[in-house]
Amino acid sequence: MDLAKSVLVVVDMQNGFVSSKSAPIVPHVADVVRRWEEVGGATVFTRFVNHPGSPYERLINWSRMQTSPEIDIVDDLVPASRRTVTVLDKPIYSLFTEEGAATVAQHGWTDIVIVGIATESCVLKTACDAFERGLTPWVVKDAVYSHAGQEAHEAGLLVTSRFIGRRQLIDAEDLFSEKLVATA
Repeated sequence: MDLAKSVLVVVDMQNGFVSSKSAPIVPHVADVVRRWEEVGGATVFTRFVNHPGSPYERLINWSRMQTSPEIDIVDDLVPASRRTVTVLDKPIYSLFTEEGAATVAQHGWTDIVIVGIATESCVLKTACDAFERGLTPWVVKDAVYSHAGQEAHEAGLLVTSRFIGRRQLIDAEDLFSEKLVATA
């Protein structure tokens, strides 16, 4: 992976998605972000923002994630979110809103490295959308999780591996190995 053509996408690390089940992933995500910044990689944060009348509200009766403090980035990642290329507010599961797709294209990123919450929804959808756009998605499996718990997380990893390929699910150590990230 060419670091200059890669972006770390920090998906929805927001107060409303950090539950007792997903809280242990926060330090792992923060560590990946720190290490990514240290090697000079670009970072994008996403924030899911729901709105009244959305399909989430109308079809699945889910009206959370509409206001602060739920939509705010978790405290441990606020400093990094201020150094990012952008914090993209999105009303959909994926990074690839019009603005998100334009940001990726503008920077010429071809590799989309994904960490964050939730493995079975926003992480999965971002990875699949990157794949279908001809980009190379990488899901850092020890830096993603689900606020719904282990079963949903494992299901998300299974489906993601079927959609984008098992080799695209990596550990953080794999990400920073000399074989994967070329920092020259």
